[in-house]
Amino acid sequence: MGEALLSRLLAQGLYQPSAVLVSEPQPQRREFLQAKYGVGVTVDNQAIVEAAQTLLLAIKPQVFDTVIASLQLSPQPQLILSILAGVPLARLEAGFPGKPVIRAMPNTPATVGAGVTAIVGGIHTQPHHLDQARQIFAAVGEVAEVPESLMDAVTGLSGSGPGYVAVMIEALIDGGVAVGLPRSIATQLALQTMRGTAELLQTTGIHPAELKDRVTSPGGTTIAGIAQLEQAGVRSALIEAVRAACRRSQELGQ
Repeated sequence: MGEALLSRLLAQGLYQPSAVLVSEPQPQRREFLQAKYGVGVTVDNQAIVEAAQTLLLAIKPQVFDTVIASLQLSPQPQLILSILAGVPLARLEAGFPGKPVIRAMPNTPATVGAGVTAIVGGIHTQPHHLDQARQIFAAVGEVAEVPESLMDAVTGLSGSGPGYVAVMIEALIDGGVAVGLPRSIATQLALQTMRGTAELLQTTGIHPAELKDRVTSPGGTTIAGIAQLEQAGVRSALIEAVRAACRRSQELGQ
């Protein structure tokens, strides 16, 4: 996700490579990032803290306390952006006392500029900090502001959602193969059907239930398929998937 943000911010000219410094522990990744994007690289997290006006935390939530314990914070004004799943503002602000902190949850379609990011600011965050965060995350898709009480729910829906959608697309492809389609054609049909349906709903603003009703004729093929989905509990399974991911996000923040 950090690389997705980096690539889009550079491609859109919001930052120049000379203004970016990346801390990366793996030598091969450092070499790759420097060669591909022309940014500065280091293994020294402290160097990032001392140099950055905007600090993006893109680490695993399980190592947050360890990383923070090793840092000496800079006295300079500094905006902290966190994309750590489940780590609440209270913990982030305890790690960066007095700093403006924004908690964000992007998702993987950010890699192609089609993501969605939810953001929420902490107690030291001012409107211009939120404006800066919106500008940064708008480089990779849409931005929504939510209260922090809903961030775990955001993680369960849009943060983890691409995984659910990928499973559905894979199943549609396999279904196409099962009824005789070549896999390449089944893949093309499934991908474009998913993409086109989402675009239609977003463009027209109609409710998904209304679209379903429009394409479901009496005694037709679509209602036969939907009846099978309902019998298999697909709708309930997706609801429970969001709930399970939300609970796991809450656990990661403890």
